[in-house]
Amino acid sequence: MAAVPVVLLVEDELSIAEPFSGALMREGFAPVLAGTAADAIRRFEESAPDVVILDVGLPDGDGRDVCRELRRRSTVPIIMLTARGTETDRIVGLELGADDYVVKPFSSGEVIARIRAILRRVTPIAAADGAGVDRQVFGDLVIAPGSRRVRLRGEDLPLSRKEFDLLACLARDAGRVVRREELMSEVWDENWFGSTKTLDVHIGWLRRKLGDDPAAPRYIHTVRGVGFRFAEPEGDGG
Repeated sequence: MAAVPVVLLVEDELSIAEPFSGALMREGFAPVLAGTAADAIRRFEESAPDVVILDVGLPDGDGRDVCRELRRRSTVPIIMLTARGTETDRIVGLELGADDYVVKPFSSGEVIARIRAILRRVTPIAAADGAGVDRQVFGDLVIAPGSRRVRLRGEDLPLSRKEFDLLACLARDAGRVVRREELMSEVWDENWFGSTKTLDVHIGWLRRKLGDDPAAPRYIHTVRGVGFRFAEPEGDGG
């Protein structure tokens, strides 16, 4: 991560973008502004941001399409902005790969706090690798936390950011039941409230990519009413 975190702000309303950009600068961030979907993709490639703040309503397209495209290119954290606040809208944004969801009108302080929380969650993963956690081996499944790579039977497994974070969280505590609330707090937001339906959706996607049968799981076991347990390691990591 850069010494000064770069925040790409994709927002076409200048009455929102300009004051929020100023607030970001005062809090030690380097804002990069984009007002359209096309400009968002271009500025994303140019600036390599640490976090993206992405409005759903853009003059030349839907921010959710931009979210999908950014997630295809990168695991960068994405916070969606929207005037709609239903649970369904929130779940759709999260399932497209967004890390958080903020409803307009919002306070700059609230969004900046969410940015800092996301960056805190990202940093320890890289730091763990520097402390000597090179890889975890579970039979033919290999997880490398530092590089955020997963290999299954010798092939790279294409995981979204959330899928990787879920897998890493479960594998770190292999053999222990991880409560649903713990997973939501660590992978989504420590202040998460409401439905945990999106957790079940992401677990389902992760299981399909792992080739895990929910009826007879090899890796991810459901503990009904509590959470999930990852299988004990079959290798020693060497």
